[in-house]
Amino acid sequence: MEDPLGLVGTVIDDKYQVESLVGEGGFAIVYKATHILFKRPVAIKAFRALSDFGLESRDRLMSEFVQEGRLLAELSERSAAIVQARDIGTLITRKGDWIPYMVLEWLEGASLEQVFERENASRLPPRTTAEAIDLLEPIAEALSLAHKIGIAHRDVKPANMFIIGDPRGDDAVVKLLDFGIAKVVQDVQKLGGSFQKTSGVITSFTPGYAAPEQFSRTHGSTGPWTDVFAFALVVTEAVAGRQALSGDTLVQVGYASSDPYARPTPRACGAIVSDQVEAVFAKALAVAIADRHQTAAEFWVALREAAGLAAPRAPAFGGLTRPGATSPPHSVASVRGVDLEKTQAVAASEREAPALGTTGTTVTPSAFPQPNSPAGRSRAVLAVAALVALAAAAAAGVALVGRQPASGPSAQPAPSAPPVAAAAPAKLSCPKGMALVEGGDFYMGSSDLKALDNEKPSHSVSIGTYCIDLTEVTVEAYKACSDVGKCPPAGRENAFDGLDEPLKKITDPLCNIREPSAKASHPINCVDWEMAANYCAKAGGHLPTEAEWEYAARGPDGRAYPWGDDAPGAHFLNACGSECMAWGKKNRAAGQVTFAAMYPGDDGFANTAPVGSFPEGRSRFGLSDVVGNVWEWTGDFYAQYTKDAQKDPTGPKSGEEGRVARGGAWNGGDPSWVRPTFRFHFAPGSRSYGVGFRCAHAPQ
Repeated sequence: MEDPLGLVGTVIDDKYQVESLVGEGGFAIVYKATHILFKRPVAIKAFRALSDFGLESRDRLMSEFVQEGRLLAELSERSAAIVQARDIGTLITRKGDWIPYMVLEWLEGASLEQVFERENASRLPPRTTAEAIDLLEPIAEALSLAHKIGIAHRDVKPANMFIIGDPRGDDAVVKLLDFGIAKVVQDVQKLGGSFQKTSGVITSFTPGYAAPEQFSRTHGSTGPWTDVFAFALVVTEAVAGRQALSGDTLVQVGYASSDPYARPTPRACGAIVSDQVEAVFAKALAVAIADRHQTAAEFWVALREAAGLAAPRAPAFGGLTRPGATSPPHSVASVRGVDLEKTQAVAASEREAPALGTTGTTVTPSAFPQPNSPAGRSRAVLAVAALVALAAAAAAGVALVGRQPASGPSAQPAPSAPPVAAAAPAKLSCPKGMALVEGGDFYMGSSDLKALDNEKPSHSVSIGTYCIDLTEVTVEAYKACSDVGKCPPAGRENAFDGLDEPLKKITDPLCNIREPSAKASHPINCVDWEMAANYCAKAGGHLPTEAEWEYAARGPDGRAYPWGDDAPGAHFLNACGSECMAWGKKNRAAGQVTFAAMYPGDDGFANTAPVGSFPEGRSRFGLSDVVGNVWEWTGDFYAQYTKDAQKDPTGPKSGEEGRVARGGAWNGGDPSWVRPTFRFHFAPGSRSYGVGFRCAHAPQ
């Protein structure tokens, strides 16, 4: 292993003989050394990412660095589960680089990350809940001790947990590493380091174990509750045998962390746990900070009780603050969105996890029998792990919030916003397969100079809470309604203005009801407005209004597309790529089919796709295929917008230009068609291979 700092063979501070390079991360390099006088091994962690500063900045940085070293020393004195800090200092490398370092106790063993990898490779069974609790209780004790004095770790993960001895034996010793480092990282970011010597921008948290507030400050500030979320993910991994948060990109992992409809609990990861244990994890992994356990002690006591174990005896677990006694500091305007579309930095991966494929699940309204077939392409797990990482959060939209400078380790974290009163409004719910969209204000339409006239003018709309289907209504769901006589059979032929016989010959086979088994999980199409409205009514709901559809598709933050501001691509939606162009070229001679490609590449589907096949394109409320796949009928007649502010608008009572459809279809070649603000309209009696629908519903 190459020694980038050239420290092997040197003596640091006349005390530490550096013997070998142990490991290297984006932020620090770890060496094994020997204390010359005591003849004892030590670990030296050299923070190479802190070298790009002038003298004035170095003084400020070292002041914070020393304080955090003092914090670690004090914590390790109180708990044997926290790695001991022995010394701190700076050195000058042979190349003239200024490097702060920390001397830590030397540990012989393996990180929990390495343990998980070895056990998976050996196909050992996951741990039971009781076994996971027994192994990880020292970590719970260490975190509880820190949380009692208002200190958060902010990078809890298996790589920061060290196992000495047999991980499956009774003599295993477990220690928590890297307390205080996230605080140093935040201060470095404030100083504006360039980090050119560390090969790019890195983050002070590990995305695969990060809470929603670490991806976006809209969820609130970080604190002990952030550690609770991460620790719950680690325990979940221990009982499930696989990492709980997954995704190919930082955006996907951020979405998985903050998606309230798919929490990474043990059962969601395939583990068998009791209802009581699952409920504890559901609370610990809640998206909203106020809904979580507020400290590790609170989480651990609840978990042991749910598992039928006695309360822990260590003093660190005493004096709990019960749920609801205080409110954590978090944003008043807490929303569900993940501001990752603005992220300019992606955490550097230090290892690749085993490629565990994930498959999306077909979700449809529950009023009729539902398809169970999986919809979606296999996705690999993203495993981003670093010893310590660092990001330019102000530019990237990744929240790095640390403890504020204080005179001692007992200082409390400074809140980023006043505490919010923990009101307990009545819980609303939706039928299975629907998202609960909490009401709010937004600007409907677009003020963009490039927007089309049918998207203007932008105007203020206030909308109440409602439910809306997570996916487009499928062939199987619609057929279930028509099979019992509650819905007319879906069309097997197209009927719309401009349809001629050559085009009809090409497009009639695209009516998905013609292949009810093969396309059971595809969206129903070739249905007119009345058929769509009737289905929603029989399911107890209604076609969404334009306002309901647009708010669910883009939310209040003015994003350009459901997933954010990135241009449409083959990974976001089913529109026209190379596969659609090939289909059009093949059929051009028969019916003058001409398409334009919206993006390069192949999205995998020449025509419609099974619903939910593009998880990266979901809206902030979790809706799949809200753009692309098929246009979607809404309940409104078409009319030009006005500038007037409106509340729960339902559109005009009539209209000569027909009913509005939104979202674009699989053959869309113009990116404007898949903007959530774009409006199209069809005659209500039209039946098209490119038009389907989803339903809305009043909350229960």
